[in-house]
Amino acid sequence: MVKQDGYESDHALYARQVRSTFGWLCFLVFFSTLNETVFNVSLPDIAKQFGIAPSVANWVNTSFILSFGVGSLIFSRIADIYSVKKLLIIGLLIYSGGSLMGMIAQSYFPAVAAARMIQGAGASAVPGLIMVIITRYVDKQNRGKAFGLVGSVVALSEGIGPAIGGIVADYIHWSFLFLLPVMTLFTIPFWVKVLPNETKQEGKTDFIGAILLSVGIVTMTLYMTQHQWMYLLIGLLFSILFLMHIRRAEQPFLSPSLLRNRRFIFGVLTGALMLGIVAGFISMVPYMMRDVHALTTGMIGGRILFPGTISVILFGVIGGVLVDKRGVTVVWYLGFMAIAASFVTITLFLDRTPWFMPVVLIFIFGGLSFVKTVISTVVSASLDAEQAGAGMGLLNLVCFLAEGIGIAVVGSLLTEHVVAFPWLLSLQSAKASLYSNVLLILVIFTVISGLAFAWNFKRK
Repeated sequence: MVKQDGYESDHALYARQVRSTFGWLCFLVFFSTLNETVFNVSLPDIAKQFGIAPSVANWVNTSFILSFGVGSLIFSRIADIYSVKKLLIIGLLIYSGGSLMGMIAQSYFPAVAAARMIQGAGASAVPGLIMVIITRYVDKQNRGKAFGLVGSVVALSEGIGPAIGGIVADYIHWSFLFLLPVMTLFTIPFWVKVLPNETKQEGKTDFIGAILLSVGIVTMTLYMTQHQWMYLLIGLLFSILFLMHIRRAEQPFLSPSLLRNRRFIFGVLTGALMLGIVAGFISMVPYMMRDVHALTTGMIGGRILFPGTISVILFGVIGGVLVDKRGVTVVWYLGFMAIAASFVTITLFLDRTPWFMPVVLIFIFGGLSFVKTVISTVVSASLDAEQAGAGMGLLNLVCFLAEGIGIAVVGSLLTEHVVAFPWLLSLQSAKASLYSNVLLILVIFTVISGLAFAWNFKRK
């Protein structure tokens, strides 16, 4: 065997080591994706501590999701050029560095938001690179099991996140949530041992395109929450520069051919709209339960959100089976109707009791699982073989961004006084009217998304 930097470079040996210690991989995935939802229930506490509006407090989640989405695409694009081992370790160090920054600077909100953005940038190394590791070092007959196990761990992590966040925030303080990602540092010795020291491959990374796209996304999101025209103009400018750049770049960050694929773009935008709507609603639940029913952070995370978020695991499996047996149209309508009907139910009975909410949330998360399954199926079918990798990467990016934007927009709506007008006479309080009206807006956009998908599918 050939030795390289003190390690055996034989591919079979590394593959055997990765398979034999798959538990470490699941451990890393769990603590990397946990941060997507663990801060959700703490947003009202953060808003109260700093005396800020929900539109500002929600940037604790929005900043993480935006950098996570862009970073995921960047890391997946450069994994074929740079060493996966080095990229993964760098990502984990950035992730933990952002976590320590947030813990130390917990009394200054801009630093907290910046720390969450750094966390997202570091954590974004995990999903794409884990897929690369499985593809390279797990044999084909076991690869499906590996992907399925990772998917289950992701669903479990996202589902249990609100419960963990609620317990920590209730009994200690929300800032201690920043310490959870430091657990990923324990996996670094494992990756140093089992992953080969790959050399840099030929290729170029379009960092200019990545920067232009990132600035455009962040500033456009800032405009949606702050309503300042300067952010809109900057966002449009960088978006135009990005489109001009990828037409000239030798190896662009995003292929222009993807943007000319109408079916692909329509499927991505339709799914992203639905994901953004649900993400915005979920970010509103802690505020709603706190203001209308005076529930504690721990109760919101453990009793309200937990049953719905954990049900994603079951509904994800059911959605996949139904797509194979009944087709995407049936599954889409089931998901769409579950989400829309649940929103209407909450709108009408919001101030009656909080305990119908866990049941309704199960239908919302179940509907979301169905929608995700359909969108992945439809979008992948619209891509040629050579476009598949970049296309699915772009789908993940847009969906992450839609979630971040949805959270930011709902936070902005909660600060608008006109939205608090009591349209429904059945509600007993002004606070309930505010959340009910935001839900009515979400219902409208849910219907638009559902009809747009139906129209596009009919055209096919």
